[in-house]
Amino acid sequence: MHSPITDWPKMEQPREKLRNLGASALSDAELLAIFLRVGFKGKTAVALAEDLIHHFGNLPRLLSSSAEELTQIHGMGISKWSQIQAAYELVKRSLEETLSQNSVFSSPGYVREFLQARFGRLPHEVFLCLYLDSRLHLIECQELFRGSLTHTAVYPREILKEALARNASALIVAHNHPSGNPEPSPADQELTKLLAKALRLVDIPLLDHCIVSDSGFFSFSDAGLMKNDFK
Repeated sequence: MHSPITDWPKMEQPREKLRNLGASALSDAELLAIFLRVGFKGKTAVALAEDLIHHFGNLPRLLSSSAEELTQIHGMGISKWSQIQAAYELVKRSLEETLSQNSVFSSPGYVREFLQARFGRLPHEVFLCLYLDSRLHLIECQELFRGSLTHTAVYPREILKEALARNASALIVAHNHPSGNPEPSPADQELTKLLAKALRLVDIPLLDHCIVSDSGFFSFSDAGLMKNDFK
């Protein structure tokens, strides 16, 4: 299969396969090959895509790779990295738009996918706030605090100020664990209680606290650790 893709049977060529069978019929490597467009001498775009997935271990790590990481691989340049990043950004924006048009409880899977795509692979901790309107549609997702590999300082007063400025009716907060383990620490649990209590003073319920890693996801709500009246 290292012969040029144009020499392959029509129904095995990624673009033709997609056109006739739909995108879901293609493998990860075949979909990625469509963005790469070409490989290099002796290696097709599909084979190059397979190499990339194998090198990074999974698609999220590949998609969130830096230009320096990707261009170290033979056959990959800044142009191909830019194409992949542009496609990935469209996915993130699509998920965010879905949350702005639908209640977070009608599409809980999108919340998880959006957060994992947004910052699941960052090498440092980030704390996000998802401000929701009275219909529980997303008003805005804001990165409010940024920290180190293991710690982020979070200030409830700033969260309240930003929520009130956006006239938010409810809130979801999230942060990432670069260590890879999404389980909440005692400090995470204490912070959640403190935030929920502070937000109740201004009648803004805290609906969830999500913890994201490159390979996992934890929801305080799903774990039965949040109390709210919106469901």
